[in-house]
Amino acid sequence: MKLINDQSFNESFSYFDKEIVVEIIDIFLNEYEDRLTAIKKSIDELDFPNLKFHAHSLKGVVANFSAPAVQTLAKELEDKGTNSVNENLLENFTELDKLVRQMIDELNVLRENFV
Repeated sequence: MKLINDQSFNESFSYFDKEIVVEIIDIFLNEYEDRLTAIKKSIDELDFPNLKFHAHSLKGVVANFSAPAVQTLAKELEDKGTNSVNENLLENFTELDKLVRQMIDELNVLRENFV
C-alpha cells in the first residue's frame, strides 16, 4: 500500500522549483528521527502537552506530503495528548513509526524525480 498520493503530491508542489521541493524533502528526512524521538519520549513520560505539540507538528509536516494515513495517526496521537488519554499510546506510536519509515522510502523515490 502506497502512503503518498503522487498526484496530490505533484499538484501541491507544482508551483515550486525542483530545488525547493528537494530542500523541503531533505529537511523532513533530516528531522523525522528527532520528531519521532520527541513523540516517543512524550509517551514514555506521559507528557501529554508535549505529545500534543509534537504530534501536531508532525501532522502538519506530513500533510505537505499527501500521506493521509500518516496524518491520521499523528492526529490520533495529538488528540490523545489534548485529552490526556494514555490508552494504546505505544501501539499507536509503533504504527506511526512504521508508516513514517515507509513514507521516508517513498519520499526518497519521489526526491529522485526532482534531482
